[in-house]
Amino acid sequence: MSTRRSARAAQIGDTAVAILAERGMRGLTHRAVDHAAGLPPGTTSNYARTHAALVELALNRMTDLETASIAPRLATGAPAGPEEFAALAAGIIHHSVTAARTRMLARYELALEATRRPELRAIYDQAGQLYRDGASALLAAAGSADPDRHARMLTAWAEGIMFDTIAGAGWQHPPAAEDLRVTFLEYLHAIIPAARPDS
Repeated sequence: MSTRRSARAAQIGDTAVAILAERGMRGLTHRAVDHAAGLPPGTTSNYARTHAALVELALNRMTDLETASIAPRLATGAPAGPEEFAALAAGIIHHSVTAARTRMLARYELALEATRRPELRAIYDQAGQLYRDGASALLAAAGSADPDRHARMLTAWAEGIMFDTIAGAGWQHPPAAEDLRVTFLEYLHAIIPAARPDS
């Protein structure tokens, strides 16, 4: 795929994600993407022939954006200790519910669609496993005796916080980054004896 074609596919994906967040799955059409992106009619169809292909393109693009957003935060390697770990996790979650709120809304639309579409389920689950694997590796480095189980609980907690803040009853009172940091540190203290203040 040429650089130009890749850039256009990314533009279409970005626009599709924005439309999903604003209008939901029913509002995502080829015509809507062309119009919102300022593209000639039929352009989106050249990249995604069917609605199913367009939804898949949006999910792949969203996954790429989330990975690109988190990767720089992990570039320095494993956190040096529980305080640094808590700050890292709080920063990622806070970014998701503030600066990346639109993308997260689209993510929830796609998550529901994935429950009905096996081909989307596979992509969505693969992306989710990458996050759990990353959390497991960090928790193992921090001293967790059961990093896979702890990572699953940690990601479930993070998902719950994000959903409550973005689409749930907590939308009017999003948690501050410091609240997230303190809560995450409490979680670490509970599961990793070496992270406890009195250890």
